[in-house]
Amino acid sequence: MSLASIAFPAIDPIAFRLGPLAVHWYGLAYVAAFVACAVIARAMIRQWGLALDDDDLSTILLAAVVGVIGGARLGYVLIYGNGHYFRNPADVFAIWDGGMSFHGGLVGIMIAGVVVSRMLDMPTLTLWDIGAIGAPTGFLFGRLANFVNGEIWGRTTDVPWGVVFPGAGPVPRHPSQLYEAFLEGLVLLVVMVLLARRVPPRPRGELVGWLLVLYGVFRIAVEVFREPDAQLGFLFGGWATTGMVLSVPMVVVGVALIRWTRTTRLPQEGRRTSAVG
Repeated sequence: MSLASIAFPAIDPIAFRLGPLAVHWYGLAYVAAFVACAVIARAMIRQWGLALDDDDLSTILLAAVVGVIGGARLGYVLIYGNGHYFRNPADVFAIWDGGMSFHGGLVGIMIAGVVVSRMLDMPTLTLWDIGAIGAPTGFLFGRLANFVNGEIWGRTTDVPWGVVFPGAGPVPRHPSQLYEAFLEGLVLLVVMVLLARRVPPRPRGELVGWLLVLYGVFRIAVEVFREPDAQLGFLFGGWATTGMVLSVPMVVVGVALIRWTRTTRLPQEGRRTSAVG
Protein backbone atom coordinates (compact mmCIF):
# COMPACT_ATOMS: atom_id res chain seq x y z
CA MET A 1 0.00 0.00 0.00
CA SER A 2 1.33 3.42 -0.93
CA LEU A 3 1.34 5.83 1.99
CA ALA A 4 0.91 9.58 1.61
CA SER A 5 3.44 11.61 3.51
CA ILE A 6 4.94 15.00 4.15
CA ALA A 7 8.70 15.45 4.24
CA PHE A 8 9.98 16.51 7.64
CA PRO A 9 11.01 20.18 7.47
CA ALA A 10 14.77 20.63 7.74
CA ILE A 11 14.81 22.71 10.93
CA ASP A 12 18.09 23.08 12.79
CA PRO A 13 17.46 22.30 16.49
CA ILE A 14 19.90 25.12 17.25
CA ALA A 15 18.07 28.43 16.87
CA PHE A 16 21.21 30.58 16.90
CA ARG A 17 24.69 30.81 18.38
CA LEU A 18 26.24 33.40 20.66
CA GLY A 19 29.93 32.74 20.23
CA PRO A 20 30.55 29.25 21.63
CA LEU A 21 27.05 29.09 23.12
CA ALA A 22 24.45 27.20 21.08
CA VAL A 23 20.89 28.30 21.85
CA HIS A 24 18.47 25.45 21.15
CA TRP A 25 14.80 25.79 20.22
CA TYR A 26 14.08 23.51 23.16
CA GLY A 27 15.62 26.03 25.55
CA LEU A 28 13.79 28.92 23.91
CA ALA A 29 10.54 26.98 24.36
CA TYR A 30 11.11 26.93 28.11
CA VAL A 31 11.96 30.63 28.18
CA ALA A 32 8.83 31.51 26.18
CA ALA A 33 6.68 29.36 28.45
CA PHE A 34 7.97 30.93 31.66
CA VAL A 35 7.54 34.46 30.26
CA ALA A 36 3.96 33.68 29.23
CA CYS A 37 3.25 32.12 32.64
CA ALA A 38 4.64 35.21 34.38
CA VAL A 39 2.36 37.51 32.37
CA ILE A 40 -0.68 35.34 33.06
CA ALA A 41 0.15 34.97 36.76
CA ARG A 42 0.56 38.73 37.20
CA ALA A 43 -2.78 39.34 35.51
CA MET A 44 -4.55 36.80 37.73
CA ILE A 45 -2.99 38.18 40.91
CA ARG A 46 -4.43 41.58 40.03
CA GLN A 47 -7.79 40.22 38.90
CA TRP A 48 -8.25 38.20 42.08
CA GLY A 49 -6.97 41.04 44.27
CA LEU A 50 -4.33 38.88 45.94
CA ALA A 51 -1.84 40.38 48.38
CA LEU A 52 1.24 39.54 46.31
CA ASP A 53 3.77 41.98 44.86
CA ASP A 54 6.28 41.68 42.04
CA ASP A 55 8.99 40.41 44.39
CA ASP A 56 6.66 37.61 45.44
CA LEU A 57 5.98 36.81 41.79
CA SER A 58 9.73 36.65 41.11
CA THR A 59 10.12 34.17 43.97
CA ILE A 60 7.25 32.06 42.61
CA LEU A 61 8.72 32.01 39.08
CA LEU A 62 12.21 31.12 40.25
CA ALA A 63 10.82 28.19 42.23
CA ALA A 64 8.72 27.16 39.21
CA VAL A 65 11.80 27.09 36.96
CA VAL A 66 13.71 24.91 39.41
CA GLY A 67 10.71 22.66 40.07
CA VAL A 68 9.73 22.13 36.43
CA ILE A 69 13.20 21.57 34.99
CA GLY A 70 14.46 19.51 37.91
CA GLY A 71 11.30 17.43 38.18
CA ALA A 72 10.90 16.92 34.43
CA ARG A 73 14.46 15.75 33.96
CA LEU A 74 14.47 13.55 37.07
CA GLY A 75 11.13 12.07 36.04
CA TYR A 76 12.47 11.19 32.60
CA VAL A 77 15.63 9.67 34.04
CA LEU A 78 13.69 7.49 36.48
CA ILE A 79 10.67 6.57 34.32
CA TYR A 80 11.96 6.52 30.75
CA GLY A 81 15.73 6.17 31.10
CA ASN A 82 15.73 2.37 31.34
CA GLY A 83 19.06 2.46 33.17
CA HIS A 84 20.89 4.58 30.56
CA TYR A 85 21.51 7.49 32.90
CA PHE A 86 22.80 5.28 35.68
CA ARG A 87 25.42 4.00 33.25
CA ASN A 88 26.06 7.50 31.82
CA PRO A 89 25.38 9.97 34.66
CA ALA A 90 26.82 12.94 32.74
CA ASP A 91 23.95 12.62 30.24
CA VAL A 92 21.48 13.59 32.96
CA PHE A 93 22.40 17.23 32.42
CA ALA A 94 22.04 17.19 28.60
CA ILE A 95 18.50 18.58 28.66
CA TRP A 96 18.94 20.19 25.23
CA ASP A 97 18.68 16.70 23.79
CA GLY A 98 15.11 16.42 25.07
CA GLY A 99 14.24 13.78 27.58
CA MET A 100 11.87 15.73 29.84
CA SER A 101 8.90 14.07 31.50
CA PHE A 102 5.67 16.04 31.89
CA HIS A 103 4.57 13.96 34.85
CA GLY A 104 7.93 14.50 36.56
CA GLY A 105 7.71 18.24 35.88
CA LEU A 106 4.21 18.29 37.35
CA VAL A 107 5.40 16.68 40.57
CA GLY A 108 8.40 19.01 40.67
CA ILE A 109 6.43 22.21 40.28
CA MET A 110 3.78 21.11 42.79
CA ILE A 111 6.50 20.44 45.36
CA ALA A 112 7.99 23.85 44.57
CA GLY A 113 4.53 25.35 45.09
CA VAL A 114 4.28 23.81 48.56
CA VAL A 115 7.67 25.24 49.52
CA VAL A 116 6.98 28.74 48.15
CA SER A 117 3.48 28.92 49.63
CA ARG A 118 5.00 28.35 53.05
CA MET A 119 7.67 30.97 52.39
CA LEU A 120 5.01 33.51 51.38
CA ASP A 121 2.49 32.36 54.02
CA MET A 122 -0.29 31.76 51.49
CA PRO A 123 -2.50 28.79 50.58
CA THR A 124 -0.77 26.22 48.39
CA LEU A 125 -3.95 25.62 46.39
CA THR A 126 -4.16 29.28 45.40
CA LEU A 127 -0.59 29.13 44.13
CA TRP A 128 -1.32 25.92 42.23
CA ASP A 129 -4.42 27.50 40.70
CA ILE A 130 -2.41 30.47 39.43
CA GLY A 131 0.15 28.13 37.91
CA ALA A 132 -2.55 25.93 36.36
CA ILE A 133 -3.86 28.78 34.21
CA GLY A 134 -0.55 29.41 32.46
CA ALA A 135 0.76 25.83 32.48
CA PRO A 136 -0.65 24.96 29.01
CA THR A 137 1.73 27.50 27.46
CA GLY A 138 4.54 25.20 28.54
CA PHE A 139 2.84 22.22 26.94
CA LEU A 140 2.31 24.22 23.73
CA PHE A 141 5.88 25.47 23.32
CA GLY A 142 7.40 22.24 24.59
CA ARG A 143 5.58 20.03 22.09
CA LEU A 144 6.42 22.40 19.24
CA ALA A 145 10.07 22.08 20.27
CA ASN A 146 9.68 18.29 20.28
CA PHE A 147 8.48 18.52 16.67
CA VAL A 148 11.42 20.72 15.69
CA ASN A 149 13.78 18.19 17.27
CA GLY A 150 12.04 15.36 15.40
CA GLU A 151 11.46 13.39 18.62
CA ILE A 152 8.57 11.54 20.34
CA TRP A 153 6.92 10.97 16.97
CA GLY A 154 3.63 9.17 16.37
CA ARG A 155 2.71 5.72 15.12
CA THR A 156 2.79 4.78 11.45
CA THR A 157 -0.15 6.05 9.43
CA ASP A 158 -1.53 6.55 5.93
CA VAL A 159 -3.26 9.87 6.64
CA PRO A 160 -2.32 12.61 4.14
CA TRP A 161 -0.54 14.64 6.83
CA GLY A 162 1.70 11.79 7.96
CA VAL A 163 5.31 12.89 8.37
CA VAL A 164 8.49 10.93 7.65
CA PHE A 165 10.71 11.74 10.63
CA PRO A 166 14.49 11.37 10.44
CA GLY A 167 15.53 8.38 12.52
CA ALA A 168 12.02 6.90 12.56
CA GLY A 169 12.28 4.85 9.39
CA PRO A 170 10.99 5.52 5.86
CA VAL A 171 7.26 5.30 6.64
CA PRO A 172 5.05 8.29 7.51
CA ARG A 173 3.93 8.76 11.09
CA HIS A 174 1.38 10.81 12.97
CA PRO A 175 2.85 14.19 13.99
CA SER A 176 1.70 13.46 17.53
CA GLN A 177 3.77 16.35 18.87
CA LEU A 178 1.48 18.74 17.00
CA TYR A 179 -1.62 16.92 18.22
CA GLU A 180 -0.40 17.44 21.77
CA ALA A 181 0.54 21.07 21.13
CA PHE A 182 -3.00 21.69 19.91
CA LEU A 183 -4.97 19.79 22.58
CA GLU A 184 -2.76 20.00 25.67
CA GLY A 185 -1.47 23.44 24.71
CA LEU A 186 -3.80 25.70 22.74
CA VAL A 187 -7.18 24.15 23.57
CA LEU A 188 -6.33 23.63 27.24
CA LEU A 189 -5.01 27.20 27.54
CA VAL A 190 -8.24 28.65 26.14
CA VAL A 191 -10.34 26.53 28.50
CA MET A 192 -8.25 27.43 31.57
CA VAL A 193 -8.36 31.15 30.78
CA LEU A 194 -12.14 31.00 30.35
CA LEU A 195 -12.53 29.13 33.65
CA ALA A 196 -10.29 31.66 35.42
CA ARG A 197 -12.29 34.67 34.20
CA ARG A 198 -15.26 33.93 36.42
CA VAL A 199 -16.08 36.59 39.01
CA PRO A 200 -15.87 35.88 41.90
CA PRO A 201 -12.96 33.46 41.38
CA ARG A 202 -13.60 29.74 41.44
CA PRO A 203 -13.02 28.01 44.79
CA ARG A 204 -9.45 27.37 45.81
CA GLY A 205 -8.12 24.26 44.08
CA GLU A 206 -10.77 23.95 41.36
CA LEU A 207 -8.58 25.25 38.55
CA VAL A 208 -5.72 22.86 39.23
CA GLY A 209 -8.33 20.11 39.40
CA TRP A 210 -9.56 20.99 35.93
CA LEU A 211 -5.99 21.09 34.64
CA LEU A 212 -5.34 17.58 35.92
CA VAL A 213 -8.58 16.22 34.43
CA LEU A 214 -8.32 17.85 31.02
CA TYR A 215 -4.63 17.24 30.52
CA GLY A 216 -5.05 13.62 31.56
CA VAL A 217 -7.93 13.08 29.12
CA PHE A 218 -6.13 14.83 26.25
CA ARG A 219 -2.89 12.96 26.90
CA ILE A 220 -4.63 9.58 26.98
CA ALA A 221 -6.37 10.42 23.69
CA VAL A 222 -3.13 11.46 21.95
CA GLU A 223 -1.27 8.40 23.25
CA VAL A 224 -3.45 6.37 20.85
CA PHE A 225 -1.49 8.01 18.00
CA ARG A 226 1.91 8.33 19.70
CA GLU A 227 4.67 5.75 19.41
CA PRO A 228 5.71 4.63 22.89
CA ASP A 229 9.32 5.05 23.93
CA ALA A 230 11.32 2.22 22.38
CA GLN A 231 12.89 1.22 25.69
CA LEU A 232 9.47 0.79 27.31
CA GLY A 233 7.14 -0.28 24.51
CA PHE A 234 3.48 -1.13 25.01
CA LEU A 235 1.97 -2.30 28.28
CA PHE A 236 -0.82 -4.73 29.21
CA GLY A 237 -0.69 -6.82 26.08
CA GLY A 238 -0.09 -3.99 23.65
CA TRP A 239 -3.04 -1.63 24.17
CA ALA A 240 -1.63 0.84 26.73
CA THR A 241 1.43 3.07 27.07
CA THR A 242 3.30 4.51 30.02
CA GLY A 243 1.84 7.94 29.24
CA MET A 244 -1.68 6.55 29.50
CA VAL A 245 -0.99 4.78 32.77
CA LEU A 246 0.55 7.90 34.36
CA SER A 247 -2.35 10.07 33.17
CA VAL A 248 -5.17 7.99 34.65
CA PRO A 249 -4.34 8.96 38.28
CA MET A 250 -4.29 12.60 37.18
CA VAL A 251 -7.88 12.36 36.02
CA VAL A 252 -8.99 10.57 39.20
CA VAL A 253 -7.25 13.07 41.50
CA GLY A 254 -8.52 16.01 39.44
CA VAL A 255 -12.15 14.86 39.62
CA ALA A 256 -11.84 14.28 43.38
CA LEU A 257 -10.28 17.71 43.85
CA ILE A 258 -13.02 19.48 41.87
CA ARG A 259 -15.71 17.72 43.92
CA TRP A 260 -13.92 18.64 47.15
CA THR A 261 -13.72 22.33 46.17
CA ARG A 262 -17.45 22.39 45.43
CA THR A 263 -17.99 21.37 49.07
CA THR A 264 -15.40 23.50 50.85
CA ARG A 265 -15.77 26.69 48.74
CA LEU A 266 -12.51 28.13 50.10
CA PRO A 267 -11.70 31.60 48.68
CA GLN A 268 -8.52 32.47 46.82
CA GLU A 269 -6.01 34.23 49.09
CA GLY A 270 -2.60 35.85 48.82
CA ARG A 271 -0.25 36.57 51.69
CA ARG A 272 -1.94 36.23 55.06
CA THR A 273 0.45 38.24 57.23
CA SER A 274 2.70 40.41 55.05
CA ALA A 275 1.57 43.71 53.63
CA VAL A 276 2.18 44.47 50.00
CA GLY A 277 4.18 47.59 49.37
